[in-house]
Amino acid sequence: MTEPHQAALHRLSEEFTAMSRQLARVATQLSELERTMPAAPAQQPYPGPVFTPPAAAPPMHHPQYQPQTAPPSPQPAPPAAYLPPRAPGPPKRSLAERISAAGERGLIGKLLAVAGVAVTLIGVVLLVVLAAQAGILRPEIRVGAGAVLAGGLVAIADRLNRRAGGRIGAIALAATGIAAAYIDVIAITTVYHWVAPGVSLIIASVVGGGGLVLARHWDSEQLGLLVLVPLLVLAPIVTGGITLTLIAFMLVLSAASLPVQLGKDWVWMHAARTTAVTLPLLLALLINRVVTGDDPWLIGAACGIAAALAIVGALILMPWITSRVVMALVTVAGVLPALAAGVTGGRVLAALLAAAVAVAMLAIVVTGRIPGVTGAVRQIWSALSAVSALIAVTVAFNGLVAGPVLLAMATVVTIAGREHRVARWAAIGFVVVGAAFFVGSAPPRYLTNPTVLPTSVAVSTLAASLLMIAVAVAIAWSWTAGEADLDDGIRLLWTGVVAVTAYCVTTFTVTAGVLMAGLDGGFLAGHMAATIGWIAIAAGLFVYALRVAHRDARTAPIAGGLALTAAAMVKLFLFDLGTLDGIFRVVAFIVVGLALLGMGSGYARSLAQQDR
Repeated sequence: MTEPHQAALHRLSEEFTAMSRQLARVATQLSELERTMPAAPAQQPYPGPVFTPPAAAPPMHHPQYQPQTAPPSPQPAPPAAYLPPRAPGPPKRSLAERISAAGERGLIGKLLAVAGVAVTLIGVVLLVVLAAQAGILRPEIRVGAGAVLAGGLVAIADRLNRRAGGRIGAIALAATGIAAAYIDVIAITTVYHWVAPGVSLIIASVVGGGGLVLARHWDSEQLGLLVLVPLLVLAPIVTGGITLTLIAFMLVLSAASLPVQLGKDWVWMHAARTTAVTLPLLLALLINRVVTGDDPWLIGAACGIAAALAIVGALILMPWITSRVVMALVTVAGVLPALAAGVTGGRVLAALLAAAVAVAMLAIVVTGRIPGVTGAVRQIWSALSAVSALIAVTVAFNGLVAGPVLLAMATVVTIAGREHRVARWAAIGFVVVGAAFFVGSAPPRYLTNPTVLPTSVAVSTLAASLLMIAVAVAIAWSWTAGEADLDDGIRLLWTGVVAVTAYCVTTFTVTAGVLMAGLDGGFLAGHMAATIGWIAIAAGLFVYALRVAHRDARTAPIAGGLALTAAAMVKLFLFDLGTLDGIFRVVAFIVVGLALLGMGSGYARSLAQQDR
């Protein structure tokens, strides 16, 4: 055997020796682990060969070369009787075992603690309200008992939190004590009228803020939730319903809880403090609309403050929040009262609030450098800005003004945000509502039946007609820009643009003709101008197609020009020939015929020059 072969065999021998030592160590460790684990249920032994740890490696020697022999023939598979049995699944646990497991995980303790919080707070409300109605005990004793109970619960919670395993009970006791103190403050203001609302707001902010500071000190979001959530149900009971005093209390509590969340990933805490303000405000808007007669400006101001707290709070807390989409949706819920303020009847205030929300959200989205405002958050808030702007316009103006304003906004949004999907859909939303106002003020029947429109309606129709053409072209351009291949969807889109253009041109010319010359001559002159206008637009499309360098890009304008030409011919023979009379019919046929001759000869000459 040559020297290289002996060296290779020597290395293989060393590697096999090292592998056998490693397997021996692993087997020893598995044996130790088996002895420390609890005994498993007995299973049937497998009759096959049993693996035993390899013995210590023999002394190193140099193996001699042996001639290779034929491999042994494969043995037949063992019969089915010798196959190992399937491992049994986990045994089903009884109800007692599942309850015991839940207790070990602490679920039972948490459920009992939450139930204790609810029952104790109901007892405090009964002490403050129902005892006063029944004349049980003196007011001083009731309030003092509530204060003593609140302080005692917090003191016991502090001691319990220092003991092992006492965290759950400490959180429940502290939450109960803080909420009881807050209800006590509300009671001395609205039930007994001992202090002025301004003083009670200061006391309430101290109590609520102290409880939330304790939650931050213990690093317990659950404690903060247990302080805020019960107030949604219990505070209206003490105040006797949804009142401005209750809303003021909730606003103070929401503002006081904001600094407590700094640096914490407490998204549900933010949701709770937002709900504590949003829900009473929405109910107050409904009640003010149906029952009470409170000043709508006061409720509107509260809605504005709530929206500001929701937006500012989200911007401040966003860098520490991991569930940012949830945070963005909570912000949307926080501004709902500001967007719904119009139900109180104050149109000016409602329009100002909606416009303020729209501008604020748009500024945040456009800035793009605010920490935590990611792509998903930006899309949600962009949609919120668009909806707020739509509400502001429809609340501030009637249909005659709102229609042209929305169409103008759609044009600007389409051009400015052509690269953003949310902006495109926002523009389409503006167009749908604006077109509804446009068609409502000047329906299609006015094109066949001469109708005198008021000056305001006529001016609105003229402006909306021009803006409708502009926004239709802008939307089609933004959705198809950069598309080399014109599929069926793109062709259908441009066909719709041609139809919208034809309708708007006819509406513009007929409305302008009736406005300037009356029903007889103005109506006929308007239709004559509409037919000529269709042909003029078709000619312009053909000229544009000839100036486009890329051959594929000519398909859309050529198709649009042919469609308009065909529509003009149909209108000329089916409508103008029977409706127009005198000079109007003559001018329409002569102008359209000359235009068709010029378009045909000019287009053919241009193609011949391009071929040469």
